[in-house]
Amino acid sequence: MARILAIDYGGKRCGIAITDESKIIASGLTTVDTKNLLSWLKDYVSNEEVEVFVVGEPKRLHGEASESEKLIQPFLLKLADSFPDIPVKRIDERFTSKIAFDTMLASGISKKKRRDKALVDQISATIILQDYLYNQ
Repeated sequence: MARILAIDYGGKRCGIAITDESKIIASGLTTVDTKNLLSWLKDYVSNEEVEVFVVGEPKRLHGEASESEKLIQPFLLKLADSFPDIPVKRIDERFTSKIAFDTMLASGISKKKRRDKALVDQISATIILQDYLYNQ
């Protein structure tokens, strides 16, 4: 069965989350350097069936696109070209980094690990994916 893969796209690195085969549970998978993201996705999709890509849509407080969206648009074109049979869905990612950090605090993760931005990105991707699943 196919999975749903979420991407928290960033200028330096991207958090990746994936569902279980039943598409019920979202779990953080890894963090990938942005420059390696497409090749990582090609490798992943060659081994695992992916039904949908969910990419976070960064917005400002009042709903307009943030500056980060300019970085994401070229990636979305490459993603669609590389995987024409896998649809790409967008989901509002406002506050996901803050929620991820608060989740880390509530989980009792050490201060040193909370500074790990890669972990924050992975948790953010998981939150994006959970939001997507919840809204289906």
